Amino acid sequence: MIRIEHVAIWTGDLERMRAFYERYFDARAGALYESRNHPGFSSYFLELAGGGARLELMTFPTLGAMAPHPSLGYPHVAISVGTRAAVDALTNRMRADGVPVATEAHETGDGYYESVVCDPDGNRIEITADETPR
Repeated sequence: MIRIEHVAIWTGDLERMRAFYERYFDARAGALYESRNHPGFSSYFLELAGGGARLELMTFPTLGAMAPHPSLGYPHVAISVGTRAAVDALTNRMRADGVPVATEAHETGDGYYESVVCDPDGNRIEITADETPR
């Protein structure tokens, strides 16, 4: 079976990003990994409550600035929260907490129900419902 095992995200503040994904997406962080071969490299693997692919948050002292959006590379990570009502509720909760909402919840032209928010580093996260096309 071929599947995505994890997606990695660079960050300058590993603990802030870990707390964000734990708070809003019920992620559970594994133990902090600190590389012996690459001093300064640290990471967490995060398991999402629903299972599936994991997130790896990584940091290194010499990270460069994030490219402006849009740019080459991965433009977003999509996380399904179940229902349209759950998309609306989480988006509203995040907005109330000051999380930037880039796109309000709506049905896209290809049939997804989603909103788009930004994590503390500005990475775009599509919050989607399960009732999406496959």
